[in-house]
Formats: sequence, structure tokens, C-alpha cells
Amino acid sequence: MSVDTDLETDIHLESEDADLDLASVSLWEGDEGGLEHGQRHALVTLLKQRFISARTHPRDWRVLVEHERVIRGRLNDLFLDLLVDRSREVAWKRQATSETGGRFPTLLHDVAWSREETLVLVHLRDRLRAGLAGGDARVYVDRDDVVDYIESFRPAHATDEAGDEKRARNAVTSIVKAGLLIGAPGDDRFEISEAVEPLLPLELLHELLEALRRANGGEAPDEPEGDLFDPAADEQGQEQA
Repeated sequence: MSVDTDLETDIHLESEDADLDLASVSLWEGDEGGLEHGQRHALVTLLKQRFISARTHPRDWRVLVEHERVIRGRLNDLFLDLLVDRSREVAWKRQATSETGGRFPTLLHDVAWSREETLVLVHLRDRLRAGLAGGDARVYVDRDDVVDYIESFRPAHATDEAGDEKRARNAVTSIVKAGLLIGAPGDDRFEISEAVEPLLPLELLHELLEALRRANGGEAPDEPEGDLFDPAADEQGQEQA
């Protein structure tokens, strides 16, 4: 199973462009664009990043909520769909699908999550749901906890423990860079982004775990605790996504 990655994946907070006339639509000589500076900034951020949220990109999120139809139209011009989860305050894009079954030109690259990255995402979604259900406003996870979870899926025939641990730790770093774990790559504790759930719908996680079971030689590792595989609990999230 694969997911779309972006033109750039470095997550960063926006900087203020004080030297620009933010009220003007024309930003340079010969500029024929129809968007204001803030709208263009939000659009570019959506194109560059896997997602934006009120937590990671507060200014772009405010602009998107206020001008959603305009920004959606610009993305549609590029054969992209805009998805917005207002309850979790997350927005992301995906490749548009032709109703006739044809293929549109794409700006996105189709790259598969690694085995270890997939397990990180499964674990984060489960921990996020459990924390929010318990009343936590923000949910945190320790690096070692995530690494231990990955190691619990190691096949019985695996012998390269050092290599497996290195790949597990690299997977955590990769998810941090993707913005789904909030913190610096060298931190030992991270906040789980609420973008994890809408970006990873239930049916996708089923497919990912099934692929992992096949890769493990038919073994069936214990499913994560909590309501990760409860379709009723996921109904609301599926409607929003």
C-alpha cells in the first residue's frame, strides 16, 4: 500500500512577510494571478506539505477556512482534491480520480510507507484514539514505546536485532519529518498530530496490517488494543474524511 508524498516534506511554521503589500492581489510587475498573498501562501503550503492544520500552520489554516472554495478551485485546476476535517482542524490534498476511469496528470509521487513506518502509524492512530477518548486534549508518545511496538511485530525467524532496531528508530524520525509526530527529530517524547486519523482511514490500516501479516510469513500479530478495528467507532471519522 502506498501514499502520496509531497513536493517537499519539511514541516515548518510560516514566517511573516512584512515587506509585502498583503492587501494587494498583484505582487510583482506582470503578475496576473487572482489570489491575495495569504491565499497564495496557503495554497503553496498545501502543495508543499503533506497536510496543514491549525496546530502546525495556524495562519494558513485560518485563510483556508475563510477561502476554502477559492483554494479548492485552484487545487482542482491541478487535478487535486482538497479534503478538510474541521473537527480536527486538518486539511490535506489527494490526487483526483476521473469518473471515467482515466488518469489525470499528477504532481504527486506515489511512495510506499516502509514496514516500520506503517507500524508507527498504526500505533499512533491507536494511541491517539485512546488518549482522546480518555479526555486528553493532547496525546503524547515516547520514542522507546514506539520502537518497542515495532519490535513486537518482528518475525520469529528474524535475527538481525541491531538492524531491526535501527530501522525502527529511523521510522520514528521519518514520521516526525512527515509532521505526524510533533517535536524535534532528536526528542524522546512527541505529541501525536490529530492528522493521523483522517489521513489514515480504517480500511487503509486493515490493508496495511494484512500486508504485514503476510510479510511475517502468515503470522497474525496481536492487534493493537483499543477501538482501532471497531467499525462503529470509526464511522464518524470515515464520514468526515
